[in-house]
Amino acid sequence: MTQITPLDKFRVPLGGQEIELQQVDFDTGGMSFLRTRIREKSRFTIFDIDPDTAEAWGRALLAWADKQPRDTETP
Repeated sequence: MTQITPLDKFRVPLGGQEIELQQVDFDTGGMSFLRTRIREKSRFTIFDIDPDTAEAWGRALLAWADKQPRDTETP
């Protein structure tokens, strides 16, 4: 039986998409995959990526986020 382990779940503030990350381990063995599920109303986009792709994607996301201005308003 395939083992699915929830990792994180969050909602995008603009647009309201729900993003869920899961680790997928297949009963036949082999490498684990990162499953990304994006829900937008009744539509789902689901894809599985390998560790190398997850690392490259994560680095690209962080690099982009680091360059963006932030709301630094303090109370």
